[in-house]
This record gives sequence, structure tokens and C-alpha cells, in this order.
Amino acid sequence: MSVVSTETTRAQMPIAAPARRLYSDAERARRDATKWTLVQGILAPLQFLVFLVSVALVARYLLTGAGYDAATLSIIVKTGVLLTIMVTGAIWEKVVFGQYLFAPAFFWEDVFSFGVIALHLLYVFALLTGALAPVGLMYLALAAYAAYVINAGQFIWKLRMARLDAEARQ
Repeated sequence: MSVVSTETTRAQMPIAAPARRLYSDAERARRDATKWTLVQGILAPLQFLVFLVSVALVARYLLTGAGYDAATLSIIVKTGVLLTIMVTGAIWEKVVFGQYLFAPAFFWEDVFSFGVIALHLLYVFALLTGALAPVGLMYLALAAYAAYVINAGQFIWKLRMARLDAEARQ
């Protein structure tokens, strides 16, 4: 009586197709050569710092009722930085990938970025039109900030994947 093994040797295992790399060699070279990579590298932490200050000011207003003007100004500044990083990011994407937005490597990050921008601009619209009371405006800002945190996480994940890919190539 023969025993049939259920174990599969490595030689018998199907070969998986290699995962698409975040950057081709040419894209990596363009990414490393463009000034827009540095611009993004400066604006991203600046935006995060503005976000932290603004969250603190919004929370202060919601908890104490004090500091509405400072919280409002911080949200407007955060929105301005967000729009700046989106425009410069689109330029970076054009230089690196040949299209302004929705390059396959960053498609879902770009899609979600538009949601983040929409929430920030909805805040500005509601502020300018008086469509929401101050507390409602602050909660809308917090919703925009929650979306921003998710989107920032997407980009941080891509940075990590790019670093791992670079290490694997070496």
C-alpha cells in the first residue's frame, strides 16, 4: 500500500506573477530627479503640523466655546495647504508618471484625495454662506480631518511599499 503525500514541493508549486512595482526604473529615476519630490516632502509634514494645530484649536472650541476665530482660521489655512499639496502633487505625478492625476500607482489615493478636498471645500462653502452654525462647521471640519487622516495613511503606506521595493531591488 503506498502513501500519497499531500505535501507539495516547491518545484510543484505554481509560480505567482510578480507584483507590479510602484515605480518602474524610469519612473524612479524621474521621481528622484524632480524638484517636486522635495516640494512634496516639505509640504506633507507641514500639512500634518497645520492639521495637528487645527485639531487642537477645533477641539478647544468644541470643549470650551472659546477660540472660534482661531479654529476657523486654522481650518482655512489647512484647506489652503491641502489645495497646494494637491496641485503640486498633480505636477509631481505628471513628471513621474506622465499624467496629472490617477496614475495607476496612486489611483485610489487620488480618488480619496478628491473626497478630502470636497469636505474641506464644503466647510469653506458652509462658512461663507452661513449654511451651518459654528458647532456644525467644526464637526464638518472634523469629518474632513478624519478623511485626511485616512488619505495620509494611504500615502504613508505607499511610501513604505516604495521603500520595501527599493530594498528588494538591491
